Amino acid sequence: MAQPITEELVFKALPARAAEAHKGRFGRLVCAAGSSAYRGAALLAAEGALRVGAGIVTLASVEPVVAAAAARLPECTFLPLGMSGDGGIGSGEAARLRAAADSATALLFGPGLGNTADTAALLRAAVPGVGCPLVLDADGLNAAAALGRLPKPDGAPLVITPHPGEMARLCGLSAAAVNADRQALAARFARAWGCVVVLKGHGTIVAGPGGEVYRNTTGGPGLARGGSGDALAGMLAGLLAQGLDALSAAIAAVWLHGAAADACAAKRGSYGMLPHDLFSELGALFARHGR
Repeated sequence: MAQPITEELVFKALPARAAEAHKGRFGRLVCAAGSSAYRGAALLAAEGALRVGAGIVTLASVEPVVAAAAARLPECTFLPLGMSGDGGIGSGEAARLRAAADSATALLFGPGLGNTADTAALLRAAVPGVGCPLVLDADGLNAAAALGRLPKPDGAPLVITPHPGEMARLCGLSAAAVNADRQALAARFARAWGCVVVLKGHGTIVAGPGGEVYRNTTGGPGLARGGSGDALAGMLAGLLAQGLDALSAAIAAVWLHGAAADACAAKRGSYGMLPHDLFSELGALFARHGR
């Protein structure tokens, strides 16, 4: 039986910051995200990481995404990369992406990259054996499914954040079969691959490689729109970059994401709220807990 994720559990994992703290103490995240067709995904992921307190967030993406992000998120740093014919990051940029990841405390790979051959080639060339914690999301998961395996960091944790359709592709099942046995399937997959699984949906499941299984208690139908998962991936990666262990980062991110959504829904309704509205409510949550 899955253990419920509670507010107390989340804030126990998030210590108050010391008065003498500086940005170097809160991690360096590289976020490989976005394409000409999915610029917003990269912006939501990068802002999610910043809003949970990551010290330095570098958005690695193509120039149209970098230009859009620079106008909205002046707190980011950028690694502009060459574009493929499909408008995503070209596979020839693998060495530059890998070099950036090797100096990071976490890597997020996937939001808005596009489900293309270049994304799969980039994943295959740049990610396996990376020396920092890795969050694999969205098109990173689609690329892994096409390759038939998950890339594994070198001595660092892997977190995957599939929705049921992405989990179905990873497992060779239907989405209906995934939804019929969410807890057990996530637990088996986490054990088999030695990773943390965040299986999204109503009552998101977080499963650890040691058999731990948690069920989220926050969030609602207002999250059922494009961009919600990108914000979550960025939040999770931002917490991981700060040094939280992978399971705690996943637990905290899904609860905070859902709790911020609940606050949005109370003000704007499930129809009217948007994923970027979460960030102001997230700040209020942190302030209420002295974080």
